[in-house]
Parts: sequence; structure tokens; C-alpha cells
Amino acid sequence: MRFILFLLNSLVCLFIAVPYMGHAAELKYENYVYDDLVETVLLSTNTSEYNPLPVMHLGMVNALRLSFDKLLASNEFYQYSFVHCDAGWKPSRLQVSEYIEGNTLEDVANFTFSSNTFQQYVQYQLVFPKATMQPIKSGNYLLKIFRNFDETDLVLTRRFMVVEELTSLSGDVKPATNPKDRFYKQEVDFEVDYENYQIQNPFNDVNAVILQNNSWQNAIYNLKPLFVNNNRLIFNYEDQNLFDGTNEFRFFDIRTLRFFSSNVINKFTDSLVNVVLRAEQLKSHLAYTQFIDYNGKRVIQNTDGLDVTKNGDYAMVHFTLKSGHKLKVGDVYVYGELTDWRMMEKYKMDYVEATGSYYLKSKLKQSYYNYHFVVKDSITGKIAYDFTEGNHFETENDYTILIYHTDLFYGYDRLIGTKSTNTAEIRN
Repeated sequence: MRFILFLLNSLVCLFIAVPYMGHAAELKYENYVYDDLVETVLLSTNTSEYNPLPVMHLGMVNALRLSFDKLLASNEFYQYSFVHCDAGWKPSRLQVSEYIEGNTLEDVANFTFSSNTFQQYVQYQLVFPKATMQPIKSGNYLLKIFRNFDETDLVLTRRFMVVEELTSLSGDVKPATNPKDRFYKQEVDFEVDYENYQIQNPFNDVNAVILQNNSWQNAIYNLKPLFVNNNRLIFNYEDQNLFDGTNEFRFFDIRTLRFFSSNVINKFTDSLVNVVLRAEQLKSHLAYTQFIDYNGKRVIQNTDGLDVTKNGDYAMVHFTLKSGHKLKVGDVYVYGELTDWRMMEKYKMDYVEATGSYYLKSKLKQSYYNYHFVVKDSITGKIAYDFTEGNHFETENDYTILIYHTDLFYGYDRLIGTKSTNTAEIRN
């Protein structure tokens, strides 16, 4: 009897001593990776390799594709769900049953193991929505990936939008109207035609969001119409719709790790292939030079293997930015789609006094990459190009305009129109 009691007490102590093995995390309503072993996250339309902003039309099936790698040799069991948000990316007042038809979560069932790579990984792919789980309201959505049916054990989150095209948009991008900004900033002017759609109070109930090159980091939110004229909303400001012109993106090509390619000056192998990039210079003092780029995006490809999904390897990429001195205005980061369009700690560069250069090494998958060096202002925390890349009104950039209508009857922000445009006409 004493032995049985001792055994029971031991089991109780064991249960108390064993910690919960999940990774509960605070949900962030942004593009975010909660797992340090998850890399190369891409969410885009199912038919494009250029990675446009993930916007799908209401009622479409299999409109978006998500892919990501987990840097482990064995697979895990993931599920996904959606959260409906307002125009400012806060949770809306809708209940799940009001914006999802069918199941409220589904499995991420498609995965592939890497083959013939130094870095072992499992790539997961998800094409959604499925017929068994569809969004039935327009607006902003957060895609959540989590483990083992535990929605607090988050793996990653991604923003996407569902639009119902109830309006038509027209507009263009031009150099800033204000003379002091003329050579450094770009102005996005546009109009919204809502002739076939009813809006009771457009000045209060309509707002626009503008993104440059798919980045939420410097997006303009809550832009109200300046004028209303015959069922047309006029957004023709001179100050509230301005973006830094930035500069054309730098690039490097590691689609092959066997041979030297663009902007690669050295390679060596330890546990991974190491790729040393050509040391870059500050561009802030240079005149604008036009060349074709991917506006900060990346093309996940490899020319060393047969299958991009499982034969693409990871390399340790070494970045160097020669500055001659440490910039006093703030920290320097590598920035672009490869960093989720965020100034992330893992992409912050260290200043090396002996060489007068900033340096960073980062594990990246085989791809053709675009990127910028940017500064995080030490006072405002905002992104700044002035000290590393410079700003030019001629720079070719992509812009996306999103039009939201606050539907007071249903109590959520409808996405009623979108438009993508480019600055190519500035040069003409």
C-alpha cells in the first residue's frame, strides 16, 4: 500500500514538474514569424511569380498561395484560420460565423522534404480558400498558422485582403507638387467612382490606404476624400499622399551556389555554402541612375537542382556597406521582401570600426534578391533612406491603393476597390 501511494505521489510530481511544451505567443496583427526556424515565407496570388500584394476577390476559390520552410528534418502538424480585421488592422466586431462559411480551421496538409541540400528543411504549401472554408465578407484578414490545433502556439501570421469591386479607380503617380519635395518625393493622386454604389457620408465613411512596393512599414492610412463631385471621390492632396522616392534596389543572385554570379565575389563552405557579396557604397550623395529591378522582391529559384521546392539550398550571405564612419542618426538594416518589409533585429548590421563598414551575415534561400540598406531613425523609429540610398523622384516604384467603406449597418470595414499603379509615367 505504501508503495502504491509513493508511486501515485511520484506521478503527480512528474506531471507538475513537466512544463507545457507549446509556445504560446501574443497574436500580432501583422506579417510576423513566431518560430525562429521558419524561413522564406511567401504569400501571393496563386498565378503570379512576381509576388503582388495578396488580394483576392470575394467568392474566389484557390486564389492565394502560402509557402514557407521549417528548418528541421521532420515535419510538424499545422493548421490555419482567418481573423477579420478593420481598415487599421485591429480585430473587427464580426463573429467568426459572420465572416467564414464552413470550417473555422483547416490543416496545412501539403509538405515536401528537402533533398540534396546542406540545410535540411520541410517546405509547407497552402492554397486557399478551400470550398470547405471561405471568407464571406470583404475587408482585411489575418491568416494564422499554428501547431496541433492550439491557436496560441503560433507559427506565423500573414495579412491578406478580400475585395468586392464596387467602385472603379483612376489615378497616377507624379513628382511632388510642393517645390521643396519636388526632387525627392512621389505624389499619389487618384479618384474613386462610386456611381453604382451607395455611400451615405463619404467624408466620414470612406478612407484609403496606400502602399509602396507592398510594404506596410511606410503605408499611408486613413486618407479621407478631399472633394466629392458627382459620385466621384477626389484624393488629390499635395502633402498627405507623399512617399519618399527612395532609390532603385540593390541586388544579388544566388540561384546557383556552384558558380559565381552577379555581385558575388567569394564563396567558401563550412556547414553551409557561404556567399560573400561585393562591398556596397553609400548612394545618398550620388545622382539617380536608372536600371531595372524587382522593387524589393525576390524570385525563389535555383539552377543547381531540378525541383525548386526541395532542391533549393540555404546559404550564409555576407553583406558589407562601406560608410567610413558610424551613422549617428540610427541603426542600419538590410530591408526588403527578404525581411518581411520590416526593420528586424536579425537584419540589423554591426558597425566594424577597423574597416569603417557595416556588416551582416544572414541565412537565405537560393534566389534572386532585391534589397535596400535603410536607417531606423533613433528618435522617431521610422524608416529613413536619406543617409544610405537617397531619395529621387524618378525612381520606379509600385503602388497599391485600397478603398474601405465603413458599413454602419453591418458594422465592419468593406474593401470596395483596389488599384495597382507604377511610376513609369514619371519618366515620360
